[in-house]
Amino acid sequence: MFRWFESLIDVFPKTETKTPPRSVWRFYLHYLRPIWHVLLATLVAGLALALVEVAMFDFLGRIVDLLAEGPGAGFFQRHANELLWMAGITLLLRPLLVALHNLLVNQAIVPGLSNRSRWLMHNYVVRQSLAFFQNDFAGRIANRVMQTGTSLRESAVQMVDALWYIVVYTGSALWLFARADPVLTLPLLVWLVVYVALMAWFVPRMKERAWIASDARSKAMGRIVDGYTNIATLKLFAHAGREQAYVRDAVEELAVKHRRQTRMTTALDTWIAVANGFLIVGTCALALWLWNRGQVSVGAITLATGLVIRIHNMSGWIMWTVNGIFEDIGTVQDGMQTISQPVQVRDAADARALVVTRGEVDFQRIHFHYGKRGGVIVGLDLQVRPGEKIGLVGPSGAGKSTLVNVLLRLYDLEQGRILIDGQDIADVTQESLRGQIGVVTQDTSLLHRSIRDNLLYGRPDATPEQLQAAVERARAASFIDSLVDGEGRRGYDAHVGERGVKLSGGQRQRIAIARVLLKDAPILVLDEATSALDSEVEAAIQESLDDLMAGKTVIAIAHRLSTIARMDRLVVMDRGAIVESGTHAELIAHGGLYARLWARQTGGFVAADA
Repeated sequence: MFRWFESLIDVFPKTETKTPPRSVWRFYLHYLRPIWHVLLATLVAGLALALVEVAMFDFLGRIVDLLAEGPGAGFFQRHANELLWMAGITLLLRPLLVALHNLLVNQAIVPGLSNRSRWLMHNYVVRQSLAFFQNDFAGRIANRVMQTGTSLRESAVQMVDALWYIVVYTGSALWLFARADPVLTLPLLVWLVVYVALMAWFVPRMKERAWIASDARSKAMGRIVDGYTNIATLKLFAHAGREQAYVRDAVEELAVKHRRQTRMTTALDTWIAVANGFLIVGTCALALWLWNRGQVSVGAITLATGLVIRIHNMSGWIMWTVNGIFEDIGTVQDGMQTISQPVQVRDAADARALVVTRGEVDFQRIHFHYGKRGGVIVGLDLQVRPGEKIGLVGPSGAGKSTLVNVLLRLYDLEQGRILIDGQDIADVTQESLRGQIGVVTQDTSLLHRSIRDNLLYGRPDATPEQLQAAVERARAASFIDSLVDGEGRRGYDAHVGERGVKLSGGQRQRIAIARVLLKDAPILVLDEATSALDSEVEAAIQESLDDLMAGKTVIAIAHRLSTIARMDRLVVMDRGAIVESGTHAELIAHGGLYARLWARQTGGFVAADA
């Protein structure tokens, strides 16, 4: 039974690329519409349960009136059917409705809706461009995805379940009061007007302050996670006080905004307590007055008193429910700032898979500047022939890494186009494009998973023999076998820590090289691929790099010029443009920028071919 209710909401539906709506109510509908049948069933169950609970107060009043007949031998015979009906509803129907309601909420909606929403939000956010993640805290993005899923579910359940329950409960109470005597409804009607007026004044302000507090909470979370992520930097620079002040500012801002939010809650709670006092006193006094005039029975007084005390108790719950709903809506609004942003780099509607047969790369009059006024790359032309190995050289900021970023389509070009074997990369899927390009970067970031999982990112279907061969070619086997993590996992099962912090820079780089060896893509990008290795280790894996580059089109970036001096061609860049091109010997003889850069360096272990 539990599994059936738990299967009513598919946590992992087919993902979509459509941008979530930026309007709050349309955002809710976007995520709630697919599960409308579960929400409708919950609403109906809540309606039935509210009616049963109100009926039980009516039963109480009826029993008091029956007792007025006095004891007698024929009492149970005369009222057997009515009493059995009351018992059946109390003993059988109410527990069944409670069970149904709880199964729908606790088994279907609570785990299903929140995790389904998180899954869909994550799958949308993870497709965002690199710039999206560079412009925000990773912790704040993750916090918004997780909290928005929870708040979406909480507010939806409360709106569908609790508010409907409240409306039915209050409406039924009015009907029962009117049945006893229409005059008895006056205190409750006045209370309703006051209650609605209080809600109308307080709730919009509470909603606004909840949104402001949620934004401050995300900011504080982002700063805290940023510090944890860069804990080594914090400790190396010995600025604990400075970092505490940085986080303190965010927490202090959160505390101030949270206090402003809770002030409204306290004020609303106080006013409702005053209104509730008048409701109880007014209803009881009016009921006694009507009874004294013979217009209502003792049972009616019992019914009215019991119901208004129940409504008094519920009013606090109503207040917290409404407050919670709008606090959750505020959190959803905060999350929408991140989640509902359009994806900047999208596949074309008719995008096809890239097919690489030769490996020719052609940059045609490309322009790109990261949104700045000045151009980073302006009108660049470069053709890399199939199987050619070129080295990109130039001072920092020349545009070398940017050229690689646009080749991988981490950013879209502003003008021009890039062709691979005659196919415009803007017309193929990003996944197929990056699947055909192997990349080893200077700042190798590993996933906080096992060594094996990190290696298999290069080729998930690799056999153990292929994995071992790639590791040996990257000269990584020796240190992998000796690894042990904090939980006792060894070798390939050892976890590397966040971003690979448990490994040295050289070890991370060799894992990255092994991963690309395993991928065996036809186009290879080396962005300072051996910068984290000392000369001895670099010399040891140079043969592996030569094997890796064999038969591939290679674009290599290196500031240590000796590592790329024997490439087929060196392309010298400066200020986003190509200023020189040729072999190492030709560029040295030319005496230009490359010759000056070479002269400043002492050379290295790679001898340049004459």
